[in-house]
Amino acid sequence: MRTKLILIAACCWVLAAAVDRGWAAELRVGASAVEVEADDTMPIAGGIHSGRSKGQEGKLRATAVVVEKAGAIPLAIVSCDVLFVTRDFVDPALEEIEERCGIPASHVLVHATHTHHAPSCAPVHAYDRCDVFVDRLKKAIVQSVVEARSHMADTQFAFALGQEATVGMNSRLQLKDGTIYWVGPRDDAIGPTGPFDPDLPVFAFRDPTGKLQAMLFGHSSHTIGALTPGARSPGFYGMAAQAIESELGGKVAFLEGASGSTHVYNMDAHEAFRRIKQAVLATLGQAQPQKVERLESLKRSFRFKVRTFDEAAEEKAVVDYCTKRIGPQHAESVAQVFRDMRKNLAPQQGQERTTWLQAIRIGDVALVGVPAEFFTKLGLDIKQRSPFKHTVVAELSNDWIGYLPDREAHKLGGYQVWTGYHSYAEPGTGERMVDEAVSMLNQLAGRN
Repeated sequence: MRTKLILIAACCWVLAAAVDRGWAAELRVGASAVEVEADDTMPIAGGIHSGRSKGQEGKLRATAVVVEKAGAIPLAIVSCDVLFVTRDFVDPALEEIEERCGIPASHVLVHATHTHHAPSCAPVHAYDRCDVFVDRLKKAIVQSVVEARSHMADTQFAFALGQEATVGMNSRLQLKDGTIYWVGPRDDAIGPTGPFDPDLPVFAFRDPTGKLQAMLFGHSSHTIGALTPGARSPGFYGMAAQAIESELGGKVAFLEGASGSTHVYNMDAHEAFRRIKQAVLATLGQAQPQKVERLESLKRSFRFKVRTFDEAAEEKAVVDYCTKRIGPQHAESVAQVFRDMRKNLAPQQGQERTTWLQAIRIGDVALVGVPAEFFTKLGLDIKQRSPFKHTVVAELSNDWIGYLPDREAHKLGGYQVWTGYHSYAEPGTGERMVDEAVSMLNQLAGRN
């Protein structure tokens, strides 16, 4: 029934788009999904200790959507079913894409969906990256754009902003002992310490007959939850994308929003999958044709510093929390992981690093790519200050520099701000990144 309603909506969409055929033919799109092969021997990212999976559900993919318009530089968005992407392999992939496809690196956004059920692509906690898998991912990123670029076709762009307010919640709960919740019992939780973002944007590209060619959708909760426990998986968001693709055709991919402070603690993966799929289909049915008078992208280098930290204070915060919430049997092994990370980071304190920020304009819709697990409060700040009618934030894009909390969250403490590979940028980096992203959006809008 849901699919029939979508088809009816598509017919209505075609009639609306037919009112102005002149602009429709100026936009073209190509899409491709390339599977990244993995096996049970590969370390899985997303936990504290190294782990392995058994079997796989769905596919781990690099899915590219390439858009071009007469007189404009083409742009590509690549969504990858992994925890993180890092510039040590993304930058070389972009160079190859530019060489083979003629799309400059400044116009390609490579995004990680943040699934916690795929092989590791970066050193995190007690495990390193899987080089074999990373090499396959790099090749898949390039190949997905090459394939998408090879079969461009006339398209009409539609957009809708839906909402799904039940899948996820602010997970940094204030506890009665003054700490911030991470794992373990939370029956003494007082309440959330930040906002939840229910926005569910849908980018739809259809051919002149209304057939779906490609779709991107976003939401802002952590991608934790496989439908098959213990299996490799793109997670409930990725499984929803692939299920919709099977029903409607075209290529469908997910964009993870600003979800550094948001998890799905309120339902299991099957229910999250069902609700997200339902919400995406409903939003797709509401998508309206958009004129794309301008197709642009900006990418800027962003500088930040590795934070300085008090080793004794960090040790106490980790040990005290783990002892109380995890229990003495496992607390020491977890605390040791954080000790080891701090030991490696200690000589790097104060060092300057560079990463990427990106802003894309498709008509009156903007997409901002940030290279971190961005706290929801910061993502909302970008959207509220943007000059565009619709602004979508895609975290973990083009690189990964750990969690980026807002200043108030730094003061509150908790796992996301404990120093480690997962969180090492100095306080205030998130706010500076918001300011720079807004500046880029204003430039795209012609305001500076």
